[in-house]
Amino acid sequence: MSRSRRLVHVAAGGALALSCSVLAAPAQAAPATGDPVGTVRLVTEKRVTVDYPWAGASGFQYRAGTTSVTTVDHPGTVPPAHAGPDDLASGTDVMTTRDGQKVVQKHRSTGVSATVTVPSGQAYRAAVGWSVLTLDSTGALHVLRADGTGTTDIPVTGFPAGARPVQYRAGGSVTRLAIVHVLDGTTSVGLADLADGTFRTYVTGDEPVPEVAFNDRWLVADRQAIRVDSEPGTEPTALTGTGGHPEAVVGDRLLLGNPDFVPGGTEAALTARDLATGATGTVLPSSFGGIGPTLDGGALATAGPSSLDWNIHRIRLDDDGDLTTTRAARVPAGAIAVQGLALAGGELLLHGATPGASLRYSGFQLDATGRPTGPQTPRSPALPAPTCLGGDAACPQMEALGDGRVGHLHTGAGGEESVVSTGPDATTLLDATTDGDSGGRIAGGTGRYVLHNGGSGKQRVVDFPRGATGGTTVLTRDRTAAAVWGQTLWTPGGTQGTVTGRNLKTGTTATVTTGAPCTPTDLQAVNTWLYWTCGGTAGVLDRATNRRITVPADLGPARLADGFLLRENRATHELLLTDFHTGTATTRTLTGLPATDRNTGGSNGRWAVDRFGGHIARLDDTHGEVSILPSGVPTSPLAQMEAQVYSPPVIGRASPWTPVWQLNKPSTWTLTLTDASGEVVRTLTGASTAAAVRPAWDGGTGTGGTARPGTHTWKLTAHPRDGRGPDLTLTGTMTLG
Repeated sequence: MSRSRRLVHVAAGGALALSCSVLAAPAQAAPATGDPVGTVRLVTEKRVTVDYPWAGASGFQYRAGTTSVTTVDHPGTVPPAHAGPDDLASGTDVMTTRDGQKVVQKHRSTGVSATVTVPSGQAYRAAVGWSVLTLDSTGALHVLRADGTGTTDIPVTGFPAGARPVQYRAGGSVTRLAIVHVLDGTTSVGLADLADGTFRTYVTGDEPVPEVAFNDRWLVADRQAIRVDSEPGTEPTALTGTGGHPEAVVGDRLLLGNPDFVPGGTEAALTARDLATGATGTVLPSSFGGIGPTLDGGALATAGPSSLDWNIHRIRLDDDGDLTTTRAARVPAGAIAVQGLALAGGELLLHGATPGASLRYSGFQLDATGRPTGPQTPRSPALPAPTCLGGDAACPQMEALGDGRVGHLHTGAGGEESVVSTGPDATTLLDATTDGDSGGRIAGGTGRYVLHNGGSGKQRVVDFPRGATGGTTVLTRDRTAAAVWGQTLWTPGGTQGTVTGRNLKTGTTATVTTGAPCTPTDLQAVNTWLYWTCGGTAGVLDRATNRRITVPADLGPARLADGFLLRENRATHELLLTDFHTGTATTRTLTGLPATDRNTGGSNGRWAVDRFGGHIARLDDTHGEVSILPSGVPTSPLAQMEAQVYSPPVIGRASPWTPVWQLNKPSTWTLTLTDASGEVVRTLTGASTAAAVRPAWDGGTGTGGTARPGTHTWKLTAHPRDGRGPDLTLTGTMTLG
């Protein structure tokens, strides 16, 4: 697969229904700069594993992957009344740093600090709370602690003669440290009491690297558990059927996580086993990695449905001795490359490998000013990687349709193409074959209709109506410049300078005169604006006023929006905006662009424009980051582009009436249903999906009853979300069976 910096010509857009009238919108001054109003970053949904450099009573530090360390404070932390090396219990909030033979200890809550100097001939091995463990040249262990004048050295007693320490493990305690040691080829685990330096071996097993978890009550090692205060000679109890690895001990509960095997259709969970009674239970579902003890006897664990809601939870005992969990921090997801971007109806749609290895569309809702208002949301199931043609600067081939869906070109293993419609949810995926055609392009589309230009020279209009299980080709013709807007297909007319609009539902046609001195090589339509170009000349026809406006044609392909045109200067890496909504074209530089292509789909590779609202998306230089910029051009008033209002034979909860009104920009709406007697039986309200109104009525009344069968009158009142222009009112009838 190869790509170059060559732009791909795309005939995009379409036209309003021929009978539609549009009111003139007042002018608005354009902003002086192209400063973004908001920025989003596409992130992977693959959850990252974190580790904890430090976890104490007042907070903790975590590191996600290879990122820098983040410090988190526990709210409402009350520092201990006394903190210092002679109060080992206050060591639960001690942070340690090392510089050669000096170990600096600082109590985080109170600021009290102490310095331990490691004597010559001893080597630092571990630190817990106010205590430092060292090993001297003879193999003897020492506990060092700062005092008022220097460093106190406490020799460790009870450590088996001839044993070799191989690992030092901290757990949920500041008075004990686990030491894994080997003697005569046998591995054992014991605890060093940091208060007096005594050591006791508790578990001897066969594992060369045993899993260890402990607190001041229990030690679990090599799948065996034993009370710390048990009598010498007490044998540990074997743990069977744990279903996970021992991660921490909180009170009497052993936390078990990160199982080696997870049944299909399920996810790993953090569970707890009561070491005293054997009772088990789930602590956190969807939890793996990033599980570990804290110095105050609790634990931290990561859990969440995906990286979009991946959190660190603090686990402690409540006043009744039961485990309690509190969300302590949200782990930011890792950014991932944008492989396609589109903008329609106040939603930014990005294509990328967000689930990890699989590609998918993700959506970001924007407010009326273009600012992001919510999190990244799945907008398609997992998708196969697109096949790109040689020389593509834009791959995948895609078009945001203004109703929450995306038209997408899929190429099969044999090269044959399908037109795909996906969204607005994370599961719907509809497709339509192109009779084996290949080497084509998505050439535009709105709502239910997608325009496909086949490599064979054939042009198809594919229909994805409400409730369909797949797409249907409703028109096949020889390939020319063409555009779809609403339910109208615009193509060059029979004589020079004319363009013909064909109603895709009725087949009726109407011809308008553009004044073009040639047969157009590109047509685009948005609302009443009709753009044409012959390569060297270009213009826009305002069908509402019959004004003909000359626009620049010096930089190759352009993208039509509501009242303006966007072009990219490939030499200067600038995006140019030509505002023609007043009847006179004025061009300004909107923003700079990255100097290199980023394989980002659409018609150009690095930017997209919302034909249903006016904002512009720009791919930034940073990884996975997209900025939203205002156009500064007023939007047209609300208008209906297409509607599907027919009702099923029987309406009920299982088969509600689900009309769709495709509008030209986002709205909030009210739908009123009135029976034959003039009584209002139901009023529904909501917000559009992108620019499409999608209510559902199950035949019920506002009081909980069922409406009488027969003809009902509906009245839709839509209010423009951007507040520009009057409300749109539509009426009609439907039959309740």
